[in-house]
Amino acid sequence: MSVTIEMIKELRAKTGSGMMDCKKALTESQGDMEKALVWLREKGISSADKKMTRITAEGIVDAYIHAGGRVGVLIEVNIETDFAAKNEDFRRMVRDIAMQVAAMAPRWVSKEDIPADELEKERDIIRNQALNEGKPEKIVDKIVDGRLAKFYQDSCLVEMPFIKDDSKTIGMLVKEMIAMIGENITIRRFVRFEMGEGLQKKEEDFAAEVLKQIK
Repeated sequence: MSVTIEMIKELRAKTGSGMMDCKKALTESQGDMEKALVWLREKGISSADKKMTRITAEGIVDAYIHAGGRVGVLIEVNIETDFAAKNEDFRRMVRDIAMQVAAMAPRWVSKEDIPADELEKERDIIRNQALNEGKPEKIVDKIVDGRLAKFYQDSCLVEMPFIKDDSKTIGMLVKEMIAMIGENITIRRFVRFEMGEGLQKKEEDFAAEVLKQIK
């Protein structure tokens, strides 16, 4: 099947990938659009790490308000070009990440954002816990590393399991989108508001509520 310029444009609109990449994907897939999408994704996965060093100066700020207005999130996710920022899959991913923030209340985007003094404080707490549990001194450092990994998973957005598919983390979700679109993507910042935050109130399972809303 011959590849037409219309097919190339359609694939580019779906993925944000370059024209030549789209043409090659369609050629390799004999004009099959679904196979071309898979081809681009597989090709991109292998080079996604290289793309993650590139500057992201475009993107979107999205908002998610949980039903009833009890929790709200503003999030900024950056990408390389304005064209790719309009990609529907990219925008859908940003919305999913905003919902993740609403449900799981991360404190930071990544572990690199944790203030050094706070990380050291957490490390000391974990170490003292292990010693108080009677763990041998020689294995305490390994225990600390293991528990810090759990701390990162609970506190850092990109380390968290994705609420819609816990077989991957948010970081992996972003990397897959980089592979599919062919541009670097970075979660720059977010802010989460919870009604009555800091006031005494009954416990709410927002993760369960958000999941119920998206199913």
